[in-house]
Amino acid sequence: MRHVQWYDFLFKVVQRYLGFWDLVIMQTSGLTTTNDNVVSEVALAQSALLTQHCSGRPQSPGVVNCFAYSRTTGLRVGYLALSDVSEVMAADPDIFVWIGLFEPPAEVLDEVQHEFGLHELAVEDAARGHHRAKIESYEDSLFVIVRTAQLVDREIVFGSTSLFLGERFLITVRQGASVSYTTVRAHCEKHPQKMKAMGPGYVMHGILDFIVDNFLPITQKLGKQLHELEGEIFSEQFNKGTLRYLYDLKSELIKLRLAVIPLREICGYFLYHDNEDLKNYFPSSAIPYFRDIQDHVLGTLDAIEGQSEVLRLAMDTHLALVGVGQNEIVKRLASWAGILAVPTLMTSYYGMNFSNMPELHWYYGYYIWVAIMVLASYLLYRKLKKVKWL
Repeated sequence: MRHVQWYDFLFKVVQRYLGFWDLVIMQTSGLTTTNDNVVSEVALAQSALLTQHCSGRPQSPGVVNCFAYSRTTGLRVGYLALSDVSEVMAADPDIFVWIGLFEPPAEVLDEVQHEFGLHELAVEDAARGHHRAKIESYEDSLFVIVRTAQLVDREIVFGSTSLFLGERFLITVRQGASVSYTTVRAHCEKHPQKMKAMGPGYVMHGILDFIVDNFLPITQKLGKQLHELEGEIFSEQFNKGTLRYLYDLKSELIKLRLAVIPLREICGYFLYHDNEDLKNYFPSSAIPYFRDIQDHVLGTLDAIEGQSEVLRLAMDTHLALVGVGQNEIVKRLASWAGILAVPTLMTSYYGMNFSNMPELHWYYGYYIWVAIMVLASYLLYRKLKKVKWL
């Protein structure tokens, strides 16, 4: 019993602390105009309501963050336990929540599904992860799953992020390799007016933009690795390890491209879909933000295509230079074989079993014959050296 009371006390202290800093942020963000008192009263009332409905229970496992935001002010109201979300949202229809999960256990996903009425197929996809990126619309929510990537020890490790978007909630479920969305949260909270205007839709834009922007540095790092390999690429000595590394880089770029391409479809859904249901999640003013994401997607694909082309040229160049090097070796061997063929032919003609020959009894015949062999071999050597076969 004392343990539960201690949790309750600590949780309420945290709530009051976060509520205090929300007011400070509000006052320093330029929102305190002629409606200062109204905004302050709303923030204080919502903070008090949040404190009132806090059960003091510990946070569920797998929950990274669970924050409530005010649609009236666009400001963060405070931190919530997952078990308290439905009660707080029922008490104040002006509040929407942003819940972040990282590899949550099955029972937590079941709890989230029950709290927000998520479709079972979408929850199943979020639990498994590693799906092709896609977007699906359900009765009360929009489901988006995208691939995420991190470069670890010169190898791309992939994960996934699933997003559930509703009128009053955004839930992210991260599986595998992914970067924390703390910077996205900080960025969104710096723009309370946009949070006020677009609600959870603006948060979804921030997350998708962050994921897309994370692909480009990976492509650039792979390009840097290729640049560091130029010395070995332009070597005439065949190196199986170099060719293998180039193949691995090419394979990684193909995987990265497959992760990015479906994002065009997702952006197209937001830009060109005429379903009226989209208006429940964010207004038409949010469309330019997704057009910006589409531009980033296309830029990333262009960078990947460029790196793939450079890699293909690098592989072809390396193999061509190795072939040229081998041809040079063959030419040298053929040149020396041709030089040795001259004395071989001349000596085999007589067999060198003679005295004072050629022409039977020439006194200087042997010496003349040796001189001719040496001179012919030397002239052939000079000729091959001139044409750069030696």
